[in-house]
Amino acid sequence: MSDILIVDDERDIRELVSEILRDEGYSTRLAANSDEAMAAVEADPPALMVLDLWLKDSQMDGIGILMAVKREHPEIPVVIISGHGNIEIAVAAIKKGAYDFIEKPFNIDQLLVVIGRAMETARLRRENTKLRQRDGGPVEMIGASAAMKGLKNQLSKVTRSNGRVMLTGPSGCGKEVAARFIHAQSNRANAPFVTVACAAIEPDKMEAVLFGQESASHGAIPGLLEQANGGVLYLDEVADMPPGTQSKILRVLVDQTFMRVGGSEKVRVDLRVISSTTRDLRAAIGEGAFRQELYDRLNVVPIPVPSLAERREDIPALAQHFIELFHRSQGLARRALSDEAEAQLQAMSWPGNIRQLRNVIERALILGDGSGPIEARELQGENGEEPEEGRVVLSGGLATLPLREARELFEREYLLTQINRFGGNISRTASFVGMERSALHRKLKSLGVNTAELSGVRASRDDA
Repeated sequence: MSDILIVDDERDIRELVSEILRDEGYSTRLAANSDEAMAAVEADPPALMVLDLWLKDSQMDGIGILMAVKREHPEIPVVIISGHGNIEIAVAAIKKGAYDFIEKPFNIDQLLVVIGRAMETARLRRENTKLRQRDGGPVEMIGASAAMKGLKNQLSKVTRSNGRVMLTGPSGCGKEVAARFIHAQSNRANAPFVTVACAAIEPDKMEAVLFGQESASHGAIPGLLEQANGGVLYLDEVADMPPGTQSKILRVLVDQTFMRVGGSEKVRVDLRVISSTTRDLRAAIGEGAFRQELYDRLNVVPIPVPSLAERREDIPALAQHFIELFHRSQGLARRALSDEAEAQLQAMSWPGNIRQLRNVIERALILGDGSGPIEARELQGENGEEPEEGRVVLSGGLATLPLREARELFEREYLLTQINRFGGNISRTASFVGMERSALHRKLKSLGVNTAELSGVRASRDDA
C-alpha cells in the first residue's frame, strides 16, 4: 500500500507534491478541501495523508480533518504542512495525532525523509497488528466424543449471532480454540481476532494496552480494542482484569465507545466480545473481585468446555493431530501410536488437559529414535521415571491392603478407567476387557459402581 492523499487548497502545491511523490514511486490522490478529503478517506483509506493546515473555502481546517481521520482511521499517518507555522501550532497538531509538521516553503529532501519514515512506521504498525491477530492454533474442533459433539453443537448455534459468549473450563482444555471456531464460522471471519491475555498484562499498563494512548511525542497509538474493530475481541482469563479496567470495559460494552489514555476524543468501535475463565466468577463477585454488571454483560451465552478427562475417546485423534503438527512445523518424524501407547494415553490423568497432551507428544517425538510407532514406554511421566519391563508399580495405598481388598480396588479402578476411556460406552468397554456386557454390568454392581454416575457415561445410554 503506497497511496498518498494530498490535501491543499493551492492547486500548484497539490500538483507539485504529487509530482515529487510520483517520481519516488508513490501513487497519489488530490483533494482541495475538507469535503473532498473526507470523501476520499471514506472511499478508500490512504496509506498516508499530506495535509495543509489552512484551507480556504472549507468546512473544516486541517486540525478538524486530522481529528476526524484519527477518530475513524487512527492507523493513517498524517503529515501537516503549513505556511503559517509556529511552535504552538506544531505542538497542537502533534497532540491531535499528526505524525510530523513541516513549514512551507518546504525542502523537498526533508519532505521525502518525513514521508518515508511515516510510511515505514505505518507498515510496522500494520505488521504488528497482523502478528497480534495471527491464528494461534487450529480452528478445527478435533474429536467425535459425546462431549465434543455437544460442544460443537453449542458453538455452531452462537456463530449465527453477535451475542457475547463466556467460555468456562479448566486451564488447557481448548477455550481459545473454541473462541476461534466461533470467529471462523461467523460473519466476522474476515475481520480481526484479537486476544487480550488479561493475566499476562501488568495491571498498570492494562488500560493503555486496551484503549491505546495519545501523547505529544508519539501521537495516537491504537490499542487492542481499535485493532479488533469490526471483528472479535477475546478476553482470555477475564477474572484477572483489574477492577478499574472492569468499569471501563463495561462502558465499552454498553455504548461501544471509549477514549484513549491521554486523549480527549471518543473512539467508536464495532466489536463482538468472547471471554473465558478458569475461575468461579460468582465466587469472585462475592469476594468483590469482579463486577456483577460486567459478568451479566459478558455471560449472555455461557458455554462450558469439557476437560480432556471428559473426552478420552478423542485422545488418539488429538495425539495424531499433534504428531502431524510437529512434523510440519518442526520436521519431527511422523509416527503412529502403538495400541499400548494409545491405551496408556487414554488411561492417564490429564490435569493440564490438551496442553499437557501436546507437551507429552512433543517430548516423545523429540526424544524418540524416529522409527516405528510410539510405544507406551516413551510416554514416561513428568519425572522421567519408568517402571521395569514387565512390572506394574503399585501405589502406596494399594500395596498395604490384603490381597482380596487390593484386587477389588484394582478391578474397580481398572474398569472405571476403561469405561471413561471409551466415553462411557459399556459395550465397547466389555469387548475390550473380554467380558460379556451382562457380565460386566454384574461385575460393576458387585464392585459398587453406579454407571449412571460416571462422568463419561453419556454414550452408554445409547447401549441400553
